[in-house]
Amino acid sequence: MDAQAPPDADQRSEQAVAVLKAVADTTRFRVLWALTQREYAVGQLAELVGAHVAAVSQHLARLRAVGLVVSRREGTRIFYRVAGDHVRTLLEGAVVAAQAPPAAGVADRAPVAAAAADEAVVARGAVRGRLRPRPAPGG
Repeated sequence: MDAQAPPDADQRSEQAVAVLKAVADTTRFRVLWALTQREYAVGQLAELVGAHVAAVSQHLARLRAVGLVVSRREGTRIFYRVAGDHVRTLLEGAVVAAQAPPAAGVADRAPVAAAAADEAVVARGAVRGRLRPRPAPGG
């Protein structure tokens, strides 16, 4: 932050870091990716990502706390969806960043880390293979 930063810059930085921390979990990332496709109930999400319902509920609580998901009740079931298009943009940005070639002068471990991240996404099915960045506008 520079000396001319607005007074709320520290708060915005803390909120941004909280969002990034919330997404920095494989299960939460996969849950969010699924929710960019459509709305799901907790049980459906648990089955989709291969996790226990209780664990997915905890993940959803964390994602809702940082404003990435919203819910609605229908009878006894609660359905979740992403809070807006910005969530998909965030996830796609993370995928693009993970696949980006290292900048000049970056240690040789960066390609290994990117390959490991790609492998983890593929190995977990990335919610049944739907994890692909959108094409750039006009491209």
